[in-house]
Amino acid sequence: MPGGGYSALSGMRSRLEDLDRIATDLSNLATPGYKTERAARRVAEREQFGSMLASAVDVAGAATKTDLRQGTIGSTGRDLDMALDGPGFFVIDVAGNPRYTRNGAFTRNAEGVLVTAEGNVVEGESGAIKLGKGAVTIDEKGNVRTGTTVAGKLRIVDIPETDLVRESGSRFAARQGTTPEVIESRVVTGALEASNVSLVDRMAALTEVSRGFDSLQRGVSTLFNEIDSRAISELGRR
Repeated sequence: MPGGGYSALSGMRSRLEDLDRIATDLSNLATPGYKTERAARRVAEREQFGSMLASAVDVAGAATKTDLRQGTIGSTGRDLDMALDGPGFFVIDVAGNPRYTRNGAFTRNAEGVLVTAEGNVVEGESGAIKLGKGAVTIDEKGNVRTGTTVAGKLRIVDIPETDLVRESGSRFAARQGTTPEVIESRVVTGALEASNVSLVDRMAALTEVSRGFDSLQRGVSTLFNEIDSRAISELGRR
């Protein structure tokens, strides 16, 4: 295959990866605490393809980066909805393992324990937070009270972006060996942080990526039609 064909096909593949990321972002527009990702491209040079491909250069996807910019905080009126106005993540227990999220759409289970919508326990600084009877109040420092009784304090940690691994829409794990730092972050109750995905930005990116893919596809088609035409012409002379 001519070097230009490899370059065009690699460019198409990288744009398919871009389309996957855009689709994920658009599907999580309404997911509280969701963080979009950004990705760059790098040059992947071919070194051992002989003279025909000596100058061929592929385009490859580079590592993605999670965009941790804060989304808009909007009021919901629910006592157990919480948002972080500042850095950090809530800590939740998933099958015995700590996980991290900014989706504060919490509730209480049948045992009165503070949990996520999926039923995962929300961790406090001293373990699970069990809510007693009475009105629930949470102050800006994350202290949880039912009536006048302190039920616990939310565990809020900070993790460098490079040490985060996305597991699902708004849930992350930490890379092995990472030690999250316990921090103070302002807790806003009766509110949720919206996704930081910009619909306008993603639709513009979708248009750009689609046009780039179509252009490369036309280029590949033209290239191989020309190869076929030359082959037929050359064979016809023999």
